[in-house]
Amino acid sequence: MIKRKEVEPNGQVVWEAHTSKKLIALTFDDGPNPKYTPQVLELLKQYDAHATFFEIGYRMEQYPQIVQQVVQAGHELGNHSMTHQNEKKVGAQSMSLDIIMADKVIQKYQPNHLKLFRPPGGYIDNALLQKANQLGYKIILWSYHQDTKDWSLPGAQVIADHTIRNARSGDIVLLHDGGGDRSRTVQALKLILPALKQQGYQFVTVSELLQYQQTKVNLP
Repeated sequence: MIKRKEVEPNGQVVWEAHTSKKLIALTFDDGPNPKYTPQVLELLKQYDAHATFFEIGYRMEQYPQIVQQVVQAGHELGNHSMTHQNEKKVGAQSMSLDIIMADKVIQKYQPNHLKLFRPPGGYIDNALLQKANQLGYKIILWSYHQDTKDWSLPGAQVIADHTIRNARSGDIVLLHDGGGDRSRTVQALKLILPALKQQGYQFVTVSELLQYQQTKVNLP
């Protein structure tokens, strides 16, 4: 496992953006999902919010019309591998092939766009980092204080309270629109979006957020 202090300064791996502007990037993993992704899209539209969807390749092939909806609504796609393997178990070479396969799917919808990769489980070592860089990908994780753990089904209020209470400029928030029952995440969004918008936050894609990245020194 790589150490954050070794890769964050050069931008090889991103946990958040260091900016004074009140910007937050909501990210959704493991979709697309025919039930929950459209609900998420509708809520984002209501609050003029843009987001990044780290989607699984085989699910994009299953639900191409939903992928198209995501892109047409002004959101962006991130690569979450083809089959959602964990690199720690299968190795960097297998993960590299998984990234390439998913990339071919994404390019149908989002050509000539900044390439963003989020490794399943958030696991990244030096071998996978090198592979991702060779493929032209920037690795995107999430703010340590914005792991909502919505996958564990803690309840909508818990998800919302965690996100709102910990909100900081430049955050990358981890949420899920696929991989299980995401009704609680949808309900949490109904609380998160108006609350943070009222606080003056703007919801942007990860690539938009990175445009405001400022140099940070003396990392812990």
